[in-house]
Amino acid sequence: MRRIGFVVNPVAGMGGRVGLKGTDGMVEEARARGAEPRAPGRARDALDALANAATEPVELLTWGGEMGAVEAEAAGLDLEVLGHPDDEATSAADTRRAVRALLNAGVDLLLFAGGDGTAVDVAEVVAASGTDTPILGIPAGVKIYSSVFGVTPRSAGRIAATFDRTEEREVNDIDEAAYREGEVRTELKAIVSVPVASEVQSSKQLGGGSVEALAAGVAADVEPGVTYVLGPGSTVGTIKRELGFEGSPLGVDVWRANAPGDDGEEAGGELLVRDGSEQAVLDALGEANVVVVSPIGGQGFVFGRGNQQLSPAVIRRCSVVVVASPSKLDTVGELRVDTGDPDLDDELRGWQKVRVGRFEHRLLKTV
Repeated sequence: MRRIGFVVNPVAGMGGRVGLKGTDGMVEEARARGAEPRAPGRARDALDALANAATEPVELLTWGGEMGAVEAEAAGLDLEVLGHPDDEATSAADTRRAVRALLNAGVDLLLFAGGDGTAVDVAEVVAASGTDTPILGIPAGVKIYSSVFGVTPRSAGRIAATFDRTEEREVNDIDEAAYREGEVRTELKAIVSVPVASEVQSSKQLGGGSVEALAAGVAADVEPGVTYVLGPGSTVGTIKRELGFEGSPLGVDVWRANAPGDDGEEAGGELLVRDGSEQAVLDALGEANVVVVSPIGGQGFVFGRGNQQLSPAVIRRCSVVVVASPSKLDTVGELRVDTGDPDLDDELRGWQKVRVGRFEHRLLKTV
């Protein structure tokens, strides 16, 4: 019998598609912008995969309502509810209380749905308990820098059902207020035990390198009348500057190339959206659209980490251009996608041409 403790942060990731880059302290603002809960659906995907992959009986111990019980009941797993959140609006204190109860019940693994902030809450309670209970994250947050998450929700479910050994990995977090202003401040928060599996993501590495030639090549290839959706990150930021505007360093911007002027010279373009939400991006799209993204160094994610504004609805209306410096690709190995739409993820998998210079490209596989 495998005893798994399961807890969901139901508000994790709500800020992503509405352009808030996180939910810490911003839940009401996210709701005011029309954000919908993301974590419960991703948690359910993980549990479905867990149930399908299990080779021995699984007992799920969880917390009440949308902190686990709703998703577990929907998955049809045997479960025991150990308690309930104090209020309908859950908090980090509820997560910590749930984790303490699950640890006291002697679970073999703590499976949680959330982002880095939730991972910190879980890890700190585990450390305080004096146990070495392994943890595993179902990726549901906006930014995920920690190496304790499955690469997709379904990956997390399969790992939870089948792992047989663990290793030490990092829990990292960033200052969300600084992140919204365009500055990344990361901090190592804990070292925890995590199941060993190829589908556990790496820590995010912040790669650098000159990308001026790459940016010049992208700018030279823009087509009049085409709308360009430019993702976050320093590599794409260099492209934005080459196009003639200072974009949002950690947000999504939309720029449309003008038709050539009467004198035959390119007339530049127009910034339509700066640091836009999913809806703002959708509203700005034209007949021909291109989304330009760069993989996260060390992880390889093209979609689904830090750019949830680039939702399945956006991606399906765009052709995709992936750019990266050669040094970043050396840390990646392969590309990954986690859009929240399994059918779209399947469509995006396969060999992808990645622009690495003014004219040069490399082929990399999206897995």
